[in-house]
Amino acid sequence: MSALIPFIFYLVVLLFSIIIHEIAHGSVALAFGDTTARDSGRLSLNPVKHFDIFGFVILPFVTYYILGFPLGSAKPVPINPSNFRNKKWGEIAVSVAGSFTNLLLGIIFSLIVRFFPLSPNLSSTFSYIAFLNFLLGIFNLIPIPPLDGSHLIFIFFPENWTIIKIYLQQLGLIILISLIYVTNGHILDWVLSLVQFIFKFFSGITFL
Repeated sequence: MSALIPFIFYLVVLLFSIIIHEIAHGSVALAFGDTTARDSGRLSLNPVKHFDIFGFVILPFVTYYILGFPLGSAKPVPINPSNFRNKKWGEIAVSVAGSFTNLLLGIIFSLIVRFFPLSPNLSSTFSYIAFLNFLLGIFNLIPIPPLDGSHLIFIFFPENWTIIKIYLQQLGLIILISLIYVTNGHILDWVLSLVQFIFKFFSGITFL
């Protein structure tokens, strides 16, 4: 039971962090003229609107068991780039919106920990929120589907590379898992090291 309480807390923070991530994608798309996410009711903090059985249930349990903290994903927000007033810049802005929002949340909570007098429990809570959002922001920038970084690469693909793009999207998760396996998990270590560095830079403390 004692192990279940921190897991539930981690899970709640994770779910709302990834929901905010998806809302950011949809909100930026709306700013560029695409109303698809808004029309589908996805610009909402209601978890039901973003529920994904793999990202909300299976992945958090697996990563909590392997890494000691849960990671997850939400159902992708529907976007129609053809509605953008500026297609190229709209796609770029939407692609980075989720990660940028997570990084911004990480910076805000890190600075609160650094400059405001907090109780030990509140400091630990805010530190976790900051660390998790830094982790989500950095990890999602890896340029492999289905992560956001892949969209930044796809934007610059020639039009006649559509088949290659579809092929990579279909095999992206397999490629990502294979990369983690081939590097013996070192790619995750590199990501975590970078996240640790960024967190310490803004908060002034080391997250354990």
